[in-house]
Amino acid sequence: MAERPPDGPVVFIGQKPTMTYVFQVVTQLNAGIGPVLVKARGNAIAKAVDVAEVVRRRFLEGQVDIGPISIDTERLVNREGRDANVSSIAIRLTKTGSAPGAPEAPAPGPERAG
Repeated sequence: MAERPPDGPVVFIGQKPTMTYVFQVVTQLNAGIGPVLVKARGNAIAKAVDVAEVVRRRFLEGQVDIGPISIDTERLVNREGRDANVSSIAIRLTKTGSAPGAPEAPAPGPERAG
């Protein structure tokens, strides 16, 4: 079985609808596996940003930290066989805790001898 990257699961953004990737990221974060890395290249970069924002603002509001974000240029061979520079982005999403307004566990009080 292949090992996961040390940073946790990676969601590669492509041609599928945005919400498909949002559900993948939310599922991974709720499983508690660790931070999720959202990666995209070229025209999919805008969709990767949308995925991160929808997860943070609509599905796990107040429960996700974003960062670090890294950008890069990758050198690929295009369909015509020529080298092409393609921009890429990697956005790290980390679940921080419970939902806002969720009841917290009560603080332990003094014990009573009974």
